[in-house]
Amino acid sequence: MILRKGIKQPVLGFKRKDYWHWLEQLPNQETHHSMPHLSVIIEKTNSCEKLLTAQGRGRYFLRLALNGKLLAVALQQLVKAPRMFEWYDPLTSILGNEDFSATTQNLLATPLMNPAFQVCVTYETVPCRELGMVLRYLDGRIFIIDVLPQSQAEVDEVVLVGDVIDEINGFSLRNACNGQAGTVLQKLKGKPLSFRLIRWKWHDGGMYKPLLPYLKILREKIPRFQLQHEHVPKEKKEDRSLQGGRLLYNLRYLGHINVGKFGGKEVIDCGIPMVLEKCLPPQANFDLCMFTLNMEPPMEMIMA
Repeated sequence: MILRKGIKQPVLGFKRKDYWHWLEQLPNQETHHSMPHLSVIIEKTNSCEKLLTAQGRGRYFLRLALNGKLLAVALQQLVKAPRMFEWYDPLTSILGNEDFSATTQNLLATPLMNPAFQVCVTYETVPCRELGMVLRYLDGRIFIIDVLPQSQAEVDEVVLVGDVIDEINGFSLRNACNGQAGTVLQKLKGKPLSFRLIRWKWHDGGMYKPLLPYLKILREKIPRFQLQHEHVPKEKKEDRSLQGGRLLYNLRYLGHINVGKFGGKEVIDCGIPMVLEKCLPPQANFDLCMFTLNMEPPMEMIMA
């Protein structure tokens, strides 16, 4: 269905085209000269006398390509072919869409690890300017080599140094090129983010063996790189008491300023600095059990 979606058909109603008609032309394309194994499969499919239709040849080719682990290569060459958009409609086809085509190729490519045995977690976070994850690209995989102190990623306590970013909001990052994660994040700017992470830790707490060669290279290239076993514990927060089911906060009254009767939340950014600039001493014995700020206009006073 992926290979057939968006195929251009003859205008005058001649013989309908199937994906095999384009696959069998790959050996004649400039992009295919360095793929002799794929040419052998195509030639074997063409020479099979039992196959009578394009649909049958296409299915036979798919079986051979899967057995030879060359289906991803075939799609890659098909997408790169100079006549690609003579064959497929760029608006309706999956292969003609850059994002859909890349995702399809990534799913078909031989994975770094067996997904059935990976320890995977989902990291969901709010929109923010900087997550605080330092990334390193290695053989098409994106490794987290550091988590910045007091960053959003550290506060969320999900990411561990050494983990692999596999997806962002459903967009696959297998076989990613340098900078691809940044490009995806830029497109999702201002939106909630959902990361699919592959843990470097195995179920028993040991290292996941398929990652060993990659982590070894990272250690050689980055001397300061260290796997993170546990999350950094958060600082113990000051105990707060309850009164009538409400939290009590320790506050100091510094002063107030008139900001007018009009405006919404944006006046807070202007009002608080104006109060602080007065440098008034805190008032002693100011009894305030709970502070509630009504965000709806009119807002005449800002207290800090």
